[in-house]
Amino acid sequence: MNKKGIFIILISLIAIGSLTGVSSANWTMFHENTEHTGYLAEAGNFVSNLWTTYMGGVVKSSPAIKDKVIYLATENGMLKAINMENGDEKWSYDLGGTIVASPVIDGNNLFIGTSEGYMYSYNVEDKKISWKFKVSKPIESTASIKDGILYFGANNGRIYALNANDGSKIWESEVGGKVKSSPAVVNGTLFIGSTNGKIFGLSASDGTKIWNYVTGDAVTSSPAYTQGKIFIGSEDGTIYSLNSTDGSVVWKHELGNKVISSPTIDNRENSVFIGSDNGYITSLDLRDGTFKWEYKTGAAVQSTPALYGDKIAIGSNDGSIYVLNKYTGNVEFNYNPGTYIFNSAISSSPVVYGKSLFVAGNDGYLYSLDSEKLEAPTSIFLYYTIAILIAVVAIIIALLIVRKKRMQN
Repeated sequence: MNKKGIFIILISLIAIGSLTGVSSANWTMFHENTEHTGYLAEAGNFVSNLWTTYMGGVVKSSPAIKDKVIYLATENGMLKAINMENGDEKWSYDLGGTIVASPVIDGNNLFIGTSEGYMYSYNVEDKKISWKFKVSKPIESTASIKDGILYFGANNGRIYALNANDGSKIWESEVGGKVKSSPAVVNGTLFIGSTNGKIFGLSASDGTKIWNYVTGDAVTSSPAYTQGKIFIGSEDGTIYSLNSTDGSVVWKHELGNKVISSPTIDNRENSVFIGSDNGYITSLDLRDGTFKWEYKTGAAVQSTPALYGDKIAIGSNDGSIYVLNKYTGNVEFNYNPGTYIFNSAISSSPVVYGKSLFVAGNDGYLYSLDSEKLEAPTSIFLYYTIAILIAVVAIIIALLIVRKKRMQN
């Protein structure tokens, strides 16, 4: 075989290896990565069945995925591992306390904080707690992990950096307020918000404050990073684009109500997507904040969008999961598992993996949808609704019969 032929084969093998790595990609933390872009480039052609699984309690946490297993926590403190293909529960572990933070996975270790003030490292293979770290107030901030260091905030106004292997403290930094925002860690800088209305840039190596920017209200939204800028919402009703180096304002856009949702970035189309408490999902140009489109749902949007292909998926407190065209904001799919009668808010953020869309709700159920065919499972609440309608019809018929008999008498 000549050198040219050998070269072609080598290139082909490299390409196959690259595709294999892509197909086994995971969604291991809130908003997929430490930049919080909310986008997974590709996770193969995986398609799960349409299914629902009852989690045993309200779910405000967002899913993490590794090796075709979904990890998710309920508000009442149960951590569960769910088979991604069929929704079967693999195992569960009671962490105790209240959990609103989302799990983060690195290797075989899962990290999550609780209202009891514990940050746990749980080995998903051994099904045992590897270590736990105690702080003085609840941990509602979802952790981020970068280069073996775990970063998170707590309601005592402090940000912590721990050695992910053993839970030993590397540093802590006081910023004030309650830190419910999830940190973005990029190029040696940690970005985060606080309920004291400030957005911070800190050194990821020692917690030294580099800059802070003061908004008009609490910041519980989590930052997203791209192109030297961070994007974050505030409860003053504004989304901010800040220079990541010095915190100066690049642009800001008023959304009309509290912004608890976190932004999702589409670098290819220069778009940023975010929800607000007036029920709108809004798309802006990430370069200068120019308005592109908005779509109004029936209630506050506190979920964070997931981006895939030419669509975004996002939940609303009106009880629906929406799939919108990312260019126009037109609805391509709307799934309301509560059938409007049994509506529960969907504040958990959806995760897209391959051709599957996973989302959990305050109704306590985790749902698996087909993100390509835009198909959803039959909700148990549909059967409840049908049963109620049958009962109502039966009562009406009975009343009519009684009335008829009385008239005959």
